Amino acid sequence: MKEGIHPEYRKVVFLDTSSDFKFLSGSTKYSDETIEWEDGNTYPLIRVEISSESHPFYTGKQKTDTVGGRVDRFKKKYNMK
Repeated sequence: MKEGIHPEYRKVVFLDTSSDFKFLSGSTKYSDETIEWEDGNTYPLIRVEISSESHPFYTGKQKTDTVGGRVDRFKKKYNMK
């Protein structure tokens, strides 16, 4: 590999902010935040909004809209019959 053109690859902790699920993985992402992991070492912390712990595909919990269609919601919002 050419020297000086590749980002640093290191271990980082990803934190799913919606479920507080953490996992350690390798990445080139950079962060000023750090966290102490279970092994006693300190790693950079990357916050993510969704992971396998909270994604509907992996959890099997799909959100369903039981209120009705778009028109029904519009009418309900503006008190139309």
